Amino acid sequence: MNENKTYIVFKKERDLGMMITDAFKFIRDNWKGYFTSIFKIVGPVLALALLAMIGYFFAISDLMQDLGNNSADPMGFLKNFIPWMGILLVAYILLYTLLSMTSLFYIKSYIETNGNPSHEDVRNKVKQNFWKFFGYGFLVSIVVIFGSVLCYLPGIYLWVVLSLGTSILVFENRSVGDTFSHTFSLIKGQWWSTFGVKIAVALLIGVLAQAFSVPALIQFVKMATISQEDPTQMFSLFKDPIYLLLNLLSYAFQFLLSSISLIVGVFIYFDLNEQKNLTGTLERIDSIGDNY
Repeated sequence: MNENKTYIVFKKERDLGMMITDAFKFIRDNWKGYFTSIFKIVGPVLALALLAMIGYFFAISDLMQDLGNNSADPMGFLKNFIPWMGILLVAYILLYTLLSMTSLFYIKSYIETNGNPSHEDVRNKVKQNFWKFFGYGFLVSIVVIFGSVLCYLPGIYLWVVLSLGTSILVFENRSVGDTFSHTFSLIKGQWWSTFGVKIAVALLIGVLAQAFSVPALIQFVKMATISQEDPTQMFSLFKDPIYLLLNLLSYAFQFLLSSISLIVGVFIYFDLNEQKNLTGTLERIDSIGDNY
């Protein structure tokens, strides 16, 4: 038996309320080790994304000011804008790939060590499995985009199904192809409940994210009011240090909030797996037998 009283059992069935409650409990009890691993592994890419965002804001500000002065140079704007947009896109993909991997491998180490995860183990697993995760993410993106082009509903359906794949890659160590097919069998008969959980969590995170965006919005309104006499000056807001800082902090906070959806995603996976395979129940029975 595990003697760690704060230990959270992942391998069991949960309803929506328990998933959200236990996700916050997991972060509260393990925030130091969890976020230390995230910042050590993902931190450099997050810094790159924030720098790219500053360049992006500057490019937008220059364009708006040129338009206001009727002196816009489309080609000049593209030369300044496209590189920053490209860097931001690459950083975004790397950022959320690494965040997903770090979060899930941290939880796997947490489960395997009964609540005492190892940062070194997490880092090594991220290095070993990066290309497999990247390949799966690329495949999912193509499939979901294709489904959305045909009609939004197939895209939504595929997004919900294939979102289980990251947990399967980590906790079952399957190949990309096997993971892709296994997501459909795992979610069979439980699509609507899974969709409901994901929507509820997305709304919760959205509300929290918007709440943290209020300071930047207040600063925007304040600068816009000051610039009423010369509307073109309002676009210099995007270069305002306070506005930039508030936006960067808001983005970083939203990035950290993504951890909630990732942890809930693991609970969803184990909930479905438990309903179909009783893996956690059988393990607990075996552990009871080992104690006698």
